[in-house]
Amino acid sequence: MFMTNLMKKQLLLILLLTGSLHVFAQQAASKLPKVLLRFDDIGMNHAVNTAINEVGKTGMPFSASVMFACPWYQEAVEVLKKYPKVAVGVHLTLTAEWKNYRWGPVLGQSAVPSLVDGLGYFLPSTTAFQKNKYKLEEVERELSAQIERALASGLQISYIDPHMGIALSTPQLRSLTERLAKKYKLAISPLSEVTYFGESYNDMWGEPVATKKQAFMNVLQNLSTTAPANMVILHIAQATPEMDAINDMNSSMMSSNASSHRQAELDMVLSKEFRDMVGQRFELVTYQDLIKQFGLRNSKPVPAGK
Repeated sequence: MFMTNLMKKQLLLILLLTGSLHVFAQQAASKLPKVLLRFDDIGMNHAVNTAINEVGKTGMPFSASVMFACPWYQEAVEVLKKYPKVAVGVHLTLTAEWKNYRWGPVLGQSAVPSLVDGLGYFLPSTTAFQKNKYKLEEVERELSAQIERALASGLQISYIDPHMGIALSTPQLRSLTERLAKKYKLAISPLSEVTYFGESYNDMWGEPVATKKQAFMNVLQNLSTTAPANMVILHIAQATPEMDAINDMNSSMMSSNASSHRQAELDMVLSKEFRDMVGQRFELVTYQDLIKQFGLRNSKPVPAGK
């Protein structure tokens, strides 16, 4: 069948309109607010690793901060290797806060004695860490060892961030962390209101279980359209006997209920309500995306959202 000139013109018009609509859709999508989900404490235990595996199965992009000093980090590496959309970070660890479940430095007790208690474990709190008269050179050696373990794991490492905020908690520690980021060519994700990409800062950790999902949805309903990303920090786990058995020694809220908190945060991101918002109300991005867009911006920390 031969096409008439009129038919050819009509087909060309359809193709042009279709292409224009596709470009328009792409432009509209690019103007959606950006949400960056950062999942902390990956590798802490098996319950956390199975939870991040469930999120990985969804195919959504996210950032995963792995505790390479913890016993279960090797399983976390196996899980995360299955999900190429995940940006992996090193959750710089200088404390071990769970009763009856402790970990110590990658380098061992004798190499960094100012960072551990008499049993060779990291201290349980920020206050205990500060009072232990830590030596900056030992902090630098230990955090370097954690980063190098991460780089040797076979995962592509994009960023570093501080477990319980310690590695950014003083000007000296902040300077050290920034120096490590520069040395290893990694971005920094904060645990404070000072950021390195100008991302807005939200953390679901302290929200009560009963109102946690609503608080999460409130964040998603009030996203910044000017910030490079709206970061939301999440702590997830499956509520298993393993997770039920450990208690956070620093929080009365988490001392016997951490399992429920982490299951609630897992349920939020797996919910249909959240999944239906992705691509419609916001776009999910990772730290790898921010690095591609802005490069490594570690030398000039800025107030969150600026």
